[in-house]
Amino acid sequence: MRSHLLSKSIPLLLTVLLWAGGTQATPSLESLSQDFSLVAERVNPVVVSISSEKVIKARNSPFGKQFKDFFGNDPFSRFFTIPLPQGEIRERGLGSGVIVSKDGYILTNNHVVAGAEKIRVTLSDKRKFKAKIVGTDKKTDVAVIKIAAHHLPVAKLGNSDKVKVGEFVLAIGNPFRLSHTVTAGIISAKGRSNVGLAEYEDFIQTDAAINPGNSGGALVNLQGEVIGINTAIATLSGGYQGVGFAIPINMAKEVMDQLISKGKVIRGWLGVIIQDIDSDMADALGLKKAEGVVVGDVKKDSPAEKGGIKRGDVIILFDNQKVENAVELKNLVAAHKPKTVVKVEVLRNGRRKNLAIKLGEIPSSGSSSGVAPELAEKLGMDVEELTGNLARRLGYSGEKGVVVTDVKFGGLAQLAGIKRGDLIQEIRGEKIRSLDDYRRALGKIKKGESILFLVRRGENTLFVAIKVPKD
Repeated sequence: MRSHLLSKSIPLLLTVLLWAGGTQATPSLESLSQDFSLVAERVNPVVVSISSEKVIKARNSPFGKQFKDFFGNDPFSRFFTIPLPQGEIRERGLGSGVIVSKDGYILTNNHVVAGAEKIRVTLSDKRKFKAKIVGTDKKTDVAVIKIAAHHLPVAKLGNSDKVKVGEFVLAIGNPFRLSHTVTAGIISAKGRSNVGLAEYEDFIQTDAAINPGNSGGALVNLQGEVIGINTAIATLSGGYQGVGFAIPINMAKEVMDQLISKGKVIRGWLGVIIQDIDSDMADALGLKKAEGVVVGDVKKDSPAEKGGIKRGDVIILFDNQKVENAVELKNLVAAHKPKTVVKVEVLRNGRRKNLAIKLGEIPSSGSSSGVAPELAEKLGMDVEELTGNLARRLGYSGEKGVVVTDVKFGGLAQLAGIKRGDLIQEIRGEKIRSLDDYRRALGKIKKGESILFLVRRGENTLFVAIKVPKD
């Protein structure tokens, strides 16, 4: 008999309140409980447990310090790492996945399987399989793996665009090795971005309990449809505090289809630096209301430049869809295929102007820095150009450079002390004002040489030296 842990406190409270109010359309507690049970029974077989394993070579740092830095005081850390001889660490990860085809394709998070040397999948009937990675997409934190199996139960995928704030949902996964745990809650919000979990963010927020091990599991509605892939929580304690995030299934499915068919994700590219518009910005730009996004810069030889977009333009429509903010435009552009011609409507000097722009292709793999893959892999960090919006969030207003958006545990950057949020302003004395500057500077580095970075961290600046291995 499967173990189902069903947390009903929030849904029951809401139902009691509605029931007490005498609303005839409100279902009874018993029927609601039956709905939850039926959904859990239907979805449990399509949710799997995923365990991954990889060996990390520790450089120039004792094992004990790395262990503490990476895991803090996590009481469950013993599940994840094992010290090995000669400064190596065996890192073990736990997560969940959703079966999306009868022949063994499984949808999960990139962070569950990224870099794994061994992946094992356990089905709800306790059968175990070795799995291989079909494709990963760090920019959305989506991955697809495959097992050699047939006639598997398959998840029914819903339409995440239609979910509504306040509707009941269940989260199903394997937190803390507790297989096929079911928790209940509601949709707390939609369209969450600037969370810092991925480059392309449009998260569903839920208060259904999500904990370590739930990553990659299913967020489902009361029709038993998967509407999201559980990804992360916002927490001060390291555990569940009522704020969880799931990738909308529409976004995950679009990425999944490309990973299965192409092994990578190909995205459209416009080539602009944009920022949101608030009421003060609207007044300064002479706008009647705060709408669209303002173009802070246009990349040279980009589709935007070729299509006629200029600095100071306010983009209000993209492919006939209203643009609310910078994140939304970024996601809209990425969702279109390269070479697609789209209609872009801008406000320029108070007048509307329609432009036809042929999108280019954005790199879909490797470090966001665009440097040689081998060097990027060794450095173990991703960077992003400092935009106006990002500068305000990080306290770097008026500064130039590239921001470190991710630091790989065990990589050269992490071991040298570089942290997420650092602003790289110089490399070997060369000013870094853009990603192009960053690429050019790193492109001059040879094996065995040392790189001197000038880094801004908060209100302070410091030098960080990294020696590139000869092999």
